[in-house]
Amino acid sequence: MILKYLIRAALLAVLVGQVAHVAADVGPLPRADIFVLGEVHDNAATHVVQAQIIEKVAPRALVFEMLTPAQAKAAMGVDRSDPDAVAQATDWANSGWPDFAIYAPIFAAAPKAAIIGAAVPRERLMTAMQHGTAAALGSAAAQWLSPIAPADQQAREAEQAEAHCGALPPEMLPGMVAAQQLRDVAFARAAADVFDDMGGPVVLITGTGHARKDVGVPSYLAAARPDLAVFALGQFEGSAPGTDVQDAFDRIILSDPANRPDPCAAFTN
Repeated sequence: MILKYLIRAALLAVLVGQVAHVAADVGPLPRADIFVLGEVHDNAATHVVQAQIIEKVAPRALVFEMLTPAQAKAAMGVDRSDPDAVAQATDWANSGWPDFAIYAPIFAAAPKAAIIGAAVPRERLMTAMQHGTAAALGSAAAQWLSPIAPADQQAREAEQAEAHCGALPPEMLPGMVAAQQLRDVAFARAAADVFDDMGGPVVLITGTGHARKDVGVPSYLAAARPDLAVFALGQFEGSAPGTDVQDAFDRIILSDPANRPDPCAAFTN
């Protein structure tokens, strides 16, 4: 069933210049309770890799950064081999995420798995940005949150500055770090909760930045739920990242860069 959607994604990848590694075998995988599968959101090849891993591990649940709980519930009621039906049920066209065609293989790869939406509501993100992550987490902060060391805070703010093309005023950077941290904790909690409810394995679909073992979802799972075995996949475009970044993942997979406009153009025009 999944083959035709892998082919469709592969063809789309060719059309947008993402040819290399689309059909690459992901290789053997370790046993894990939670698989945190990073992606480059608009790169079709990275979603093919995720679908291949999902087929191998046969998860009980898929947790999506991209879906709200309501969208996830709607997706449970449709045939996942019909990408148009899933896209319509989730109102994907109005979600702000890239074309559903490149996400379709992920859904089709696990036709019986529970679908969980872990998207963080905007109002909670604003609370984190204005008042800190602990304020947005409430009582959950005691279990899931630990202070960020000053040097780490500076590094995270620098990463946020780079990710936004240096266009953000410095005073906004701590809030951006808090929002990122809130998402990391929310995704970790969602994956752990569904594991407790249903058993594993559980797959989390998220951006590669959230999949880092040093600062992302796996780091919060390691601190709050050390009983869970976690596998972290990082996907990157072009050449391999530096050793320090590679060490933040259990496995790295590379794809050709997507054919996209300059992301920094929006900050300069």
